[in-house]
Amino acid sequence: MIASIVFLPLLASVIAGIIAFLPVSPEDKARKHNLDRLAQWVTSAGLLIAMVLAWITFKEVIFGGNAHVVTLFTWIHSGNLDFSWALKIDTLTAVMLIVVTTISAMVHIYSIGYMHHDPDVPRFMSYLSLFTFFMLMLVTSDNLVQLFFGWEGVGLASYLLIGFWYSKPSANAAAIKAFVVNRVGDFGFALGIFATYQVFGSVNFETIFAHAPQLASATLNVFGGQFHALTVIGLLLLVGAMGKSAQLGLHTWLPDAMEGPTPVSALIHAATMVTAGVFMLARMSPLLEYSQTALNVITIVGGSTAIFAATIGCTQNDIKRVIAYSTCSQLGYMFFAIGVSAYSAAIFHLMTHAFFKALLFLGAGSVIHAMSDEQDMRKMGGIWKMIPVTYILMWVGSLALSGVPPFAGYFSKDAILEAAYAAHSTVGGYAFWMGIAAAFLTAFYSWRLILMTFHGASRADEKVLAHVHESPKVMLIPLIVLALGALLAGWLFVESFIGAGSEAFWGEAIKILPIHPAMEGIHHVPSWVKYLPAVVGGAGIFVAYVMYMFIPSLPGILAAAFKPIYTFVYNKWYFDELYDAVFVRPAFFIGRGLWKTGDQAIIDGVGPNGIASVSEEIAHRTSFLQSGYLYHYAFAMLVGVALMATWYLI
Repeated sequence: MIASIVFLPLLASVIAGIIAFLPVSPEDKARKHNLDRLAQWVTSAGLLIAMVLAWITFKEVIFGGNAHVVTLFTWIHSGNLDFSWALKIDTLTAVMLIVVTTISAMVHIYSIGYMHHDPDVPRFMSYLSLFTFFMLMLVTSDNLVQLFFGWEGVGLASYLLIGFWYSKPSANAAAIKAFVVNRVGDFGFALGIFATYQVFGSVNFETIFAHAPQLASATLNVFGGQFHALTVIGLLLLVGAMGKSAQLGLHTWLPDAMEGPTPVSALIHAATMVTAGVFMLARMSPLLEYSQTALNVITIVGGSTAIFAATIGCTQNDIKRVIAYSTCSQLGYMFFAIGVSAYSAAIFHLMTHAFFKALLFLGAGSVIHAMSDEQDMRKMGGIWKMIPVTYILMWVGSLALSGVPPFAGYFSKDAILEAAYAAHSTVGGYAFWMGIAAAFLTAFYSWRLILMTFHGASRADEKVLAHVHESPKVMLIPLIVLALGALLAGWLFVESFIGAGSEAFWGEAIKILPIHPAMEGIHHVPSWVKYLPAVVGGAGIFVAYVMYMFIPSLPGILAAAFKPIYTFVYNKWYFDELYDAVFVRPAFFIGRGLWKTGDQAIIDGVGPNGIASVSEEIAHRTSFLQSGYLYHYAFAMLVGVALMATWYLI
């Protein structure tokens, strides 16, 4: 059954890919429509079947204790390096399977309506299913190399999806940017795999985790110095996770990825690609537990990302970019949860976040669909009565994101904040207060989005406003399913994930040492710690209403009064400009110099081009001897005879 879950999306992707290459005459619109439908239904059916099987597997693992490994075949056997292509099924895998397949299935169905006018439907559906296959391969991996295979496959598929509309220069640039920035993180991840093999002599999770306690004090020689081996490994793995999960410093690809179609945004930013880093760090918990330094760095990175992205989300005007920065901020919560050893809380938030963030992205797509592809919230407003179902569902997603009880985000985000406080460490305290500040800003920009999009006087063009309409059922049904997850997932799973029964629930999938008491401490934090996130969330919503409903001129006044700060935040802390100055332009300068001077002037100039030019010059000069006059040739012959006679006599 587990093989069916993983490989059904691959099979569907191959079929849709074949359909994409079938020749179709532009005049044969009926055949084109039928092939598009076939690709949509094949891929959607494959994901729906995989989703049902994933939920059955989840039930068997959780209630039947059926954790196991399915070995498909031996992959590599070279010297001491020996591992198989195997599918590891435990609680962590089972949770990721239901998240990935459910979100992906809803995105596939939604795409039937959203992409029906696109001329390349089969190619799009093929890419979606291929992306899902690689993500499933990642979460079921039994060793680091197999995980890296899925990891790189997800990066490739995201490049194809972000740049799907390749005729748009901005989409091409965004796809390349995502690919390059992720390669930076992937280089760190690859080094982490090499270091792990160097220390443990294996890349299999079972072997690594079994020997971690004995090698807790091992050292590695790095650049001539001796360093704690598990700290080196943990930090290298963190670099990989930062790239894939868009943490501060390697986050710049995430907002630009909005150039892809909206279903891509939901799939990449909700449950799949961006959560791969969180999953990988949670999987490696038996290793990270032995490096307090690595955990502290993860905590600082997560807390900083949470507040950094939240500030930018407050100033963006593109509806998808606001939600994208929200994703970046929420991933920061998951990271600092891992940093304080609250792995189960991080995965709990990963699951709940998948439902409400996919709901928000697809809801934004429904708004964009209704507004004739308009994405600027400054050109919206006053449309809630025209698209009431989308409006209500966006409310559900925003309430869950803001952590309002009893929505799913309340249970998972509060658990993370309580765990950070309960860690009773300096970095834990930093993460807690950054998380509280981010909770206020999250509620503010969530309601800023709701109010600017749906309320107030319409700022839309009259022609656009005349065509505003509710999305078709094929787009609304996935939204309703995701809304149920955003509403129910929290209280349905809170006891299992982080409650009294969590230890039995997770089994061997997550390991926490007794010296890290954060998860135990969440049940004993002061009352104000429990209530503070809800209070600041309510305050954020209130401030948004004041600024965008009661005193709509106030945002402009504040932006003018604090123009330097507003400009700094609006320009995303100038990270793109900084990287352009430090990395991009010097790289172009060096590349152009090597091209013009090194390649063209020296290599080509001295080499093939030089030889060719010398030969050409000699031939050109020799051509002057060919005058066409007989007496010239006779004179040359006499000179030649005289020279030969002279040489003979001498």
